Amino acid sequence: MGEAALFWIMAPIAVLGALGLVLSRKAVHGALSLAVTMISLALFYIAQEAAFLGVVQIVVYTGAIMMLFLFVIMLVGVDSSDSRVETIRNQRAAATLAVLGVIVLLTAVTVRATLPEEPAGLTQATPDGNVAAIADLIFGTYVWAFEVVAALLITAAVGAMTLTHRERIFNRPTQKELSIKRFSEGAPGDAAGLPVPGVYARHNAVDTPALLPDGTPSEASINRVLVARGAARSTEEFRHRPTPADIEAGATETRSSVEGEGRLASDADEPAAGDDDTTGGERA
Repeated sequence: MGEAALFWIMAPIAVLGALGLVLSRKAVHGALSLAVTMISLALFYIAQEAAFLGVVQIVVYTGAIMMLFLFVIMLVGVDSSDSRVETIRNQRAAATLAVLGVIVLLTAVTVRATLPEEPAGLTQATPDGNVAAIADLIFGTYVWAFEVVAALLITAAVGAMTLTHRERIFNRPTQKELSIKRFSEGAPGDAAGLPVPGVYARHNAVDTPALLPDGTPSEASINRVLVARGAARSTEEFRHRPTPADIEAGATETRSSVEGEGRLASDADEPAAGDDDTTGGERA
Protein backbone atom coordinates (compact mmCIF):
# COMPACT_ATOMS: atom_id res chain seq x y z
CA MET A 1 0.00 0.00 0.00
CA GLY A 2 2.77 2.44 0.89
CA GLU A 3 4.70 1.64 -2.28
CA ALA A 4 1.63 2.28 -4.43
CA ALA A 5 0.97 5.58 -2.66
CA LEU A 6 4.60 6.59 -3.19
CA PHE A 7 4.33 5.77 -6.88
CA TRP A 8 1.14 7.78 -7.45
CA ILE A 9 2.62 10.74 -5.59
CA MET A 10 6.09 10.80 -7.15
CA ALA A 11 5.22 9.68 -10.70
CA PRO A 12 3.35 12.90 -11.64
CA ILE A 13 6.14 14.95 -10.06
CA ALA A 14 8.76 13.11 -12.13
CA VAL A 15 6.75 13.61 -15.33
CA LEU A 16 6.22 17.31 -14.60
CA GLY A 17 9.94 17.72 -13.93
CA ALA A 18 10.79 16.07 -17.26
CA LEU A 19 8.33 18.32 -19.11
CA GLY A 20 9.77 21.36 -17.34
CA LEU A 21 13.28 20.35 -18.44
CA VAL A 22 12.18 20.11 -22.09
CA LEU A 23 9.88 23.14 -22.22
CA SER A 24 11.63 25.65 -19.96
CA ARG A 25 13.33 28.56 -21.71
CA LYS A 26 15.77 29.39 -18.92
CA ALA A 27 18.71 27.25 -17.88
CA VAL A 28 18.00 27.73 -14.17
CA HIS A 29 14.46 26.38 -14.46
CA GLY A 30 15.68 23.47 -16.59
CA ALA A 31 18.31 22.54 -14.01
CA LEU A 32 15.77 22.58 -11.19
CA SER A 33 13.34 20.45 -13.21
CA LEU A 34 16.10 17.93 -13.94
CA ALA A 35 16.96 17.72 -10.24
CA VAL A 36 13.30 17.03 -9.36
CA THR A 37 13.08 14.22 -11.94
CA MET A 38 16.32 12.57 -10.87
CA ILE A 39 15.43 12.65 -7.18
CA SER A 40 12.02 11.14 -7.96
CA LEU A 41 13.64 8.27 -9.87
CA ALA A 42 16.07 7.71 -7.01
CA LEU A 43 13.14 7.37 -4.62
CA PHE A 44 11.57 4.78 -6.92
CA TYR A 45 14.77 2.73 -6.90
CA ILE A 46 15.07 2.86 -3.14
CA ALA A 47 11.42 1.87 -2.74
CA GLN A 48 12.09 -1.20 -4.93
CA GLU A 49 14.84 -2.33 -2.53
CA ALA A 50 17.56 -1.13 -4.95
CA ALA A 51 19.37 1.19 -2.58
CA PHE A 52 22.58 1.06 -4.63
CA LEU A 53 20.80 2.28 -7.77
CA GLY A 54 19.10 5.04 -5.79
CA VAL A 55 22.39 6.30 -4.38
CA VAL A 56 24.06 6.12 -7.81
CA GLN A 57 21.14 8.01 -9.31
CA ILE A 58 21.58 10.85 -6.82
CA VAL A 59 25.40 10.92 -6.88
CA VAL A 60 25.91 10.57 -10.65
CA TYR A 61 22.92 12.29 -12.19
CA THR A 62 21.74 14.71 -9.53
CA GLY A 63 25.34 15.48 -8.57
CA ALA A 64 27.50 15.31 -11.70
CA ILE A 65 24.89 16.35 -14.27
CA MET A 66 23.66 19.17 -12.06
CA MET A 67 27.24 20.40 -11.70
CA LEU A 68 27.46 20.41 -15.50
CA PHE A 69 24.30 22.52 -15.62
CA LEU A 70 25.78 24.91 -13.08
CA PHE A 71 28.91 25.33 -15.20
CA VAL A 72 26.72 26.07 -18.23
CA ILE A 73 24.75 28.64 -16.25
CA MET A 74 27.97 30.31 -15.08
CA LEU A 75 29.28 30.45 -18.65
CA VAL A 76 26.03 31.68 -20.21
CA GLY A 77 25.17 34.04 -17.38
CA VAL A 78 21.87 35.08 -15.85
CA ASP A 79 20.28 38.44 -16.44
CA SER A 80 20.14 40.67 -13.37
CA SER A 81 16.42 41.25 -13.90
CA ASP A 82 15.80 37.50 -13.53
CA SER A 83 17.41 37.44 -10.09
CA ARG A 84 15.57 40.50 -8.76
CA VAL A 85 12.08 40.14 -10.21
CA GLU A 86 9.96 37.25 -8.95
CA THR A 87 8.22 36.15 -12.16
CA ILE A 88 6.34 33.26 -10.47
CA ARG A 89 4.21 34.36 -7.56
CA ASN A 90 4.60 32.57 -4.23
CA GLN A 91 7.46 30.48 -5.59
CA ARG A 92 9.31 30.64 -2.28
CA ALA A 93 6.37 29.13 -0.41
CA ALA A 94 6.00 26.43 -3.07
CA ALA A 95 9.72 25.67 -2.91
CA THR A 96 9.55 25.36 0.88
CA LEU A 97 6.63 22.92 0.66
CA ALA A 98 8.44 20.92 -2.02
CA VAL A 99 11.58 20.65 0.11
CA LEU A 100 9.57 19.53 3.13
CA GLY A 101 7.77 16.93 1.01
CA VAL A 102 11.05 15.56 -0.34
CA ILE A 103 12.48 15.35 3.19
CA VAL A 104 9.41 13.43 4.40
CA LEU A 105 9.58 11.04 1.45
CA LEU A 106 13.31 10.47 1.90
CA THR A 107 12.78 9.75 5.59
CA ALA A 108 9.94 7.32 4.89
CA VAL A 109 11.86 5.48 2.18
CA THR A 110 15.02 5.30 4.30
CA VAL A 111 13.12 3.93 7.28
CA ARG A 112 11.39 1.37 5.08
CA ALA A 113 14.69 0.32 3.48
CA THR A 114 16.33 -0.20 6.87
CA LEU A 115 13.55 -2.39 8.28
CA PRO A 116 14.61 -5.94 9.12
CA GLU A 117 11.81 -7.49 7.05
CA GLU A 118 12.80 -8.25 3.47
CA PRO A 119 10.36 -8.79 0.60
CA ALA A 120 9.57 -12.39 -0.20
CA GLY A 121 11.95 -13.95 -2.68
CA LEU A 122 14.54 -11.13 -2.65
CA THR A 123 17.27 -13.28 -1.13
CA GLN A 124 16.67 -16.08 -3.63
CA ALA A 125 16.67 -13.63 -6.58
CA THR A 126 19.90 -11.92 -5.51
CA PRO A 127 21.95 -14.43 -3.52
CA ASP A 128 25.20 -12.48 -4.08
CA GLY A 129 23.72 -9.12 -3.19
CA ASN A 130 22.02 -6.27 -4.98
CA VAL A 131 25.17 -4.80 -6.53
CA ALA A 132 26.34 -8.12 -7.99
CA ALA A 133 22.88 -8.79 -9.42
CA ILE A 134 22.79 -5.38 -11.12
CA ALA A 135 26.26 -5.95 -12.59
CA ASP A 136 25.21 -9.37 -13.91
CA LEU A 137 22.15 -7.86 -15.61
CA ILE A 138 24.01 -4.89 -17.15
CA PHE A 139 27.15 -6.70 -18.33
CA GLY A 140 25.55 -10.11 -18.91
CA THR A 141 21.91 -10.29 -19.88
CA TYR A 142 21.53 -6.76 -21.30
CA VAL A 143 25.11 -6.08 -22.41
CA TRP A 144 24.06 -5.48 -26.05
CA ALA A 145 21.43 -2.92 -25.03
CA PHE A 146 23.98 -1.30 -22.71
CA GLU A 147 26.51 -0.90 -25.53
CA VAL A 148 23.87 0.48 -27.90
CA VAL A 149 22.79 3.07 -25.35
CA ALA A 150 26.43 4.06 -24.73
CA ALA A 151 27.02 4.47 -28.48
CA LEU A 152 23.81 6.51 -28.75
CA LEU A 153 24.95 8.87 -26.00
CA ILE A 154 28.36 9.35 -27.62
CA THR A 155 26.72 10.02 -30.99
CA ALA A 156 24.37 12.54 -29.39
CA ALA A 157 27.29 14.39 -27.79
CA VAL A 158 29.24 14.51 -31.06
CA GLY A 159 26.11 15.62 -32.95
CA ALA A 160 25.45 18.41 -30.47
CA MET A 161 29.01 19.71 -30.87
CA THR A 162 28.71 19.48 -34.67
CA LEU A 163 25.40 21.34 -34.77
CA THR A 164 26.61 24.11 -32.49
CA HIS A 165 29.90 24.61 -34.38
CA ARG A 166 29.92 27.48 -36.83
CA GLU A 167 32.57 28.20 -39.40
CA ARG A 168 33.81 31.76 -39.42
CA ILE A 169 33.10 33.41 -42.78
CA PHE A 170 35.10 36.55 -42.12
CA ASN A 171 38.30 36.94 -40.17
CA ARG A 172 38.01 38.30 -36.67
CA PRO A 173 38.80 42.03 -36.73
CA THR A 174 41.91 43.10 -34.90
CA GLN A 175 42.12 45.93 -32.40
CA LYS A 176 43.69 48.19 -35.02
CA GLU A 177 40.87 47.53 -37.48
CA LEU A 178 38.24 48.17 -34.83
CA SER A 179 39.93 51.47 -33.92
CA ILE A 180 40.03 52.58 -37.56
CA LYS A 181 36.37 51.64 -38.00
CA ARG A 182 35.39 53.58 -34.89
CA PHE A 183 37.18 56.69 -36.13
CA SER A 184 35.79 56.45 -39.66
CA GLU A 185 32.16 55.52 -38.93
CA GLY A 186 31.53 56.84 -35.45
CA ALA A 187 30.95 60.38 -34.29
CA PRO A 188 34.07 62.47 -33.60
CA GLY A 189 33.06 62.85 -29.99
CA ASP A 190 32.87 59.08 -29.47
CA ALA A 191 36.24 58.33 -31.06
CA ALA A 192 38.13 58.59 -27.79
CA GLY A 193 35.67 56.41 -25.86
CA LEU A 194 33.69 57.24 -22.76
CA PRO A 195 34.99 59.90 -20.39
CA VAL A 196 36.72 58.80 -17.23
CA PRO A 197 35.32 59.53 -13.76
CA GLY A 198 35.70 63.11 -12.59
CA VAL A 199 38.23 64.65 -10.25
CA TYR A 200 37.00 67.49 -8.04
CA ALA A 201 38.35 69.40 -5.10
CA ARG A 202 36.59 67.18 -2.56
CA HIS A 203 35.90 64.01 -4.55
CA ASN A 204 38.28 61.76 -6.44
CA ALA A 205 36.51 58.44 -6.96
CA VAL A 206 34.84 56.31 -9.62
CA ASP A 207 31.38 57.21 -8.30
CA THR A 208 31.89 60.88 -9.20
CA PRO A 209 30.84 61.96 -12.72
CA ALA A 210 33.29 63.55 -15.12
CA LEU A 211 33.13 67.25 -15.92
CA LEU A 212 32.50 68.23 -19.52
CA PRO A 213 34.02 71.37 -21.09
CA ASP A 214 30.76 73.29 -20.63
CA GLY A 215 30.75 72.61 -16.88
CA THR A 216 28.09 69.89 -16.86
CA PRO A 217 28.74 66.38 -15.49
CA SER A 218 28.76 63.40 -17.85
CA GLU A 219 26.47 60.55 -16.82
CA ALA A 220 28.25 58.18 -19.21
CA SER A 221 31.45 58.40 -17.14
CA ILE A 222 29.98 56.41 -14.23
CA ASN A 223 29.87 52.61 -14.31
CA ARG A 224 26.38 51.25 -14.87
CA VAL A 225 26.85 48.76 -12.03
CA LEU A 226 27.33 51.61 -9.55
CA VAL A 227 24.27 53.35 -10.96
CA ALA A 228 22.16 50.18 -10.62
CA ARG A 229 23.29 49.69 -7.03
CA GLY A 230 22.61 53.31 -6.15
CA ALA A 231 26.24 53.84 -5.14
CA ALA A 232 26.96 56.59 -7.66
CA ARG A 233 26.85 60.22 -6.65
CA SER A 234 24.02 62.24 -8.10
CA THR A 235 24.92 64.41 -11.05
CA GLU A 236 22.60 67.16 -9.85
CA GLU A 237 24.99 68.31 -7.12
CA PHE A 238 27.70 68.81 -9.75
CA ARG A 239 25.45 70.28 -12.41
CA HIS A 240 26.45 73.93 -12.87
CA ARG A 241 26.51 75.97 -16.06
CA PRO A 242 28.52 79.23 -15.91
CA THR A 243 26.28 82.23 -16.52
CA PRO A 244 27.41 85.52 -18.11
CA ALA A 245 27.34 87.08 -14.64
CA ASP A 246 29.72 84.37 -13.37
CA ILE A 247 32.00 84.95 -16.35
CA GLU A 248 31.95 88.73 -15.81
CA ALA A 249 32.58 88.30 -12.09
CA GLY A 250 35.50 86.01 -12.83
CA ALA A 251 36.94 88.48 -15.36
CA THR A 252 36.54 91.40 -12.90
CA GLU A 253 38.27 89.42 -10.17
CA THR A 254 41.08 88.55 -12.55
CA ARG A 255 41.56 92.20 -13.59
CA SER A 256 41.53 93.40 -9.98
CA SER A 257 44.10 90.80 -8.97
CA VAL A 258 46.33 91.77 -11.91
CA GLU A 259 46.03 95.50 -11.07
CA GLY A 260 46.84 94.76 -7.43
CA GLU A 261 49.95 92.85 -8.39
CA GLY A 262 51.01 95.74 -10.68
CA ARG A 263 50.68 98.31 -7.90
CA LEU A 264 52.68 96.14 -5.54
CA ALA A 265 55.43 95.80 -8.13
CA SER A 266 55.55 99.58 -8.81
CA ASP A 267 55.67 100.36 -5.10
CA ALA A 268 58.56 97.99 -4.69
CA ASP A 269 60.51 99.64 -7.54
CA GLU A 270 60.10 103.29 -6.26
CA PRO A 271 62.63 104.36 -3.52
CA ALA A 272 61.31 105.69 -0.23
CA ALA A 273 61.43 109.45 0.66
CA GLY A 274 63.75 108.91 3.60
CA ASP A 275 66.16 107.01 1.45
CA ASP A 276 66.39 109.98 -0.98
CA ASP A 277 67.11 112.44 1.85
CA THR A 278 69.71 110.18 3.34
CA THR A 279 71.36 109.69 0.02
CA GLY A 280 71.34 113.46 -0.71
CA GLY A 281 72.80 114.26 2.68
CA GLU A 282 75.54 111.76 2.24
CA ARG A 283 76.29 113.15 -1.23
CA ALA A 284 76.34 116.66 0.14
